[in-house]
Amino acid sequence: MTKVRCGWCVGDSLYESYHDNEWGVPLHDEQLLFEFLVLETFQAGLSWITILRKRENFRLAFDNFDYKIIAQYDEGKKEELLQNAGIIRNKLKVNAAITNAQNFIKIQEEFGSFDTYIWSFVNGIPIKNSWKHHKENPATTEISDKISKDLKKRGFKFVGSTVMYAFMQAIGMVNDHAVDCFRYNEV
Repeated sequence: MTKVRCGWCVGDSLYESYHDNEWGVPLHDEQLLFEFLVLETFQAGLSWITILRKRENFRLAFDNFDYKIIAQYDEGKKEELLQNAGIIRNKLKVNAAITNAQNFIKIQEEFGSFDTYIWSFVNGIPIKNSWKHHKENPATTEISDKISKDLKKRGFKFVGSTVMYAFMQAIGMVNDHAVDCFRYNEV
C-alpha cells in the first residue's frame, strides 16, 4: 500500500525523506534548532528543495552548524564561504548566519536555552492544524509575526514572518501535515 504524503514533497526522494523523517517533528536539540534557523534564513527567496540539496555542503562549510564556532567567524572565513560554490553565496545571508549565531548565544544566556525561548511562543505544545491540502497552509501567522518581531528586536537577520513560520513547521512547533498524510498523527 502506498503511503499518503503531503503533496508538496511527492515525487522527489530527498523531499520525501525529509518529509517522512524530519518535517514537523518536535525538535529540542540546540544544535539542530540552529541548523534549521540557518537553513531557513538561507532559503529566503528560494525553494526548500534547493536548500535540502545543498544541506551537506552547508554542514561542511558551517562547521556542522556549531553556533559557538560560527559566532567567531572572521573576514577570512566569510570570504571562504562566499567562494564556496556548494552553498548559497549571498553575502548578506552569510553575515546573517554569523550575527544570528552570536544572538543565539545571547538568547541561551538569557533563557537557559534557545529551545526554552522559541518553544515559549507556543507554551511548549505544538499547534496541530487540520488542513486537507498543503496549499491551505498559511505563509505566516500571528505567532510567526510575534517571533519575527522579537528576533529582529534582538538583532537577528533574515527572520521575517514567512521564514519564521517555515522554521516553526520544520521544528514541529506547528503540525501542518495534511490530515490524510501518514505523518499527521505520528508527529
